[in-house]
Amino acid sequence: MDFDAIGKYMVPFDVDLDLNEGILKGYTNHTIRRASSMWHYYQDESALETSINNGDPIHYEVFEKTVPEEYGHLMMGVSKLYAGTVGQEFFMTKGHYHAVAQTGEVYLCLKGSGYLVMKTKDGDFFALPMERGKVLYVPPYWAHRSVNTGTEPLISFFVYNAEAGHNYGDIETEGFSKRVFNQNGKTIFV
Repeated sequence: MDFDAIGKYMVPFDVDLDLNEGILKGYTNHTIRRASSMWHYYQDESALETSINNGDPIHYEVFEKTVPEEYGHLMMGVSKLYAGTVGQEFFMTKGHYHAVAQTGEVYLCLKGSGYLVMKTKDGDFFALPMERGKVLYVPPYWAHRSVNTGTEPLISFFVYNAEAGHNYGDIETEGFSKRVFNQNGKTIFV
């Protein structure tokens, strides 16, 4: 990946954040996660298969302004998690640990409502509400995912150490100790 440089230094930059659309303008990496990329994450795989067969909707998108994935740099971006359910389970991101486990992350909720759910390998579980203007901190060693419990996209800005990487595999096999469901219009953790 090429980065503008002056001598041995990377050139400072700025990017615009479209608060209405929930995208980072000038992004250099765009990830789209459709229902078909969410196998093994939702409890009701029959409902997920139905969703895939009925148009394979987008569950979430990530817009990042990439920087060198090395010590000292900060990765930043926007996560846009759409509203919906698979069966009764709210749309969610896959969730991840950081590959460099001792890495924290900061989220700023820009729009929508939901939860940032977290877990440790020891089985600890924590959920923080996400709502406009709320800043959330994920400490090192905690896996985390966003869950949209609202009716509009849940949009958040995030920052983490660029060398941290992502470990999705452990979440795919371990899952989270609790799931977030819509039960008769109420949000429940099971």
